[in-house]
Amino acid sequence: MNLKQDSGNIQYRQWLWLLSVLLFLGVFLSLSLGRYSNDPLKVLNVLLARMGAAVDVDPAMDSIVFNVRLPRILASIMIGAMLSLSGAVYQSVFRNPLVSPDLLGVSSGAAVGAAGAILLGAGLVTRQVFAFIGGITAVLITSLVPRILRNRSNMMLVLSGIIVGGFLSSVLAIMKFVAEEQTELSSIVFWQMGSLSSILGRELLAILPVFLVCSNLLLLLSWRINILAFGDVEARTLGVNVRQVRGIVIVCASLLTASAVSISGTIGWIGLVVPHLGRLVVGSDNTRTMPLAILIGSLFMLLIDTLARTVSSVEVPLSILTGFVGAPLYAFLLYKQKTRLD
Repeated sequence: MNLKQDSGNIQYRQWLWLLSVLLFLGVFLSLSLGRYSNDPLKVLNVLLARMGAAVDVDPAMDSIVFNVRLPRILASIMIGAMLSLSGAVYQSVFRNPLVSPDLLGVSSGAAVGAAGAILLGAGLVTRQVFAFIGGITAVLITSLVPRILRNRSNMMLVLSGIIVGGFLSSVLAIMKFVAEEQTELSSIVFWQMGSLSSILGRELLAILPVFLVCSNLLLLLSWRINILAFGDVEARTLGVNVRQVRGIVIVCASLLTASAVSISGTIGWIGLVVPHLGRLVVGSDNTRTMPLAILIGSLFMLLIDTLARTVSSVEVPLSILTGFVGAPLYAFLLYKQKTRLD
């Protein structure tokens, strides 16, 4: 038993190192790819110059790397980590492998908030604030329904999320119907498809506290999330305050999702597929799956965003690429699980 556990720990650490190295290399490669210049040596010189090395640097290249590409790359890494971690948490807490981060209506609420800001003619920052408020409001309404009905079971919370999400989708459809076709409607549709083309450093600083606090808190609670996955009765028997822990976990996961969606728009598949990849590698232990999901999600989102801005002369919306990559990948994971069961 000890030999098997030691082998599992070694394999887990190897995966962490491998994914960390791949992420580092992916960042450098992504910094080197773009319409202006694809020369890695120029990017390396820019990075060395910022660290104090005496090398000649093209000012335009320096501006592109640090003001355009780097904020976008960091945003893709953070968003991938946030959505993947939220997905892993939701799937464990609700004991359902088909659950995604928008289960409680976060994405629908954020879309309504962003659409409202667009109809009011607000700028990008106001649009992001409205999207965040809309996402959090949707979660609060979803959480309020079980209290009103005096049924706080997981199933009632899931059903409340479906009800709230469906209602907000109808509200969004009305907004699209009244929107001006050439400007407002196209902006709403493009936001729903997801994009990081307008990301600036201040947006990253705005969501950084939420990312650091909520992700670290979830990682600290990962062993309690393991216990929650056994069911409420077993968790209470083991001394876990089920209502308190579940509430903290759901709030943190919802804040992560709302923060990610507010700056990127709706991005599908990541929170659904990535946790399964983590479990395929290290099993269902959340103390290992959650850190691995963060790294895999970051790497996956970095790849998707790099493809979005390089695969065509016109930037491809993120949800299109995540669908093309995520759907076949999820089918492969289902096949692997079926093979294991057989």
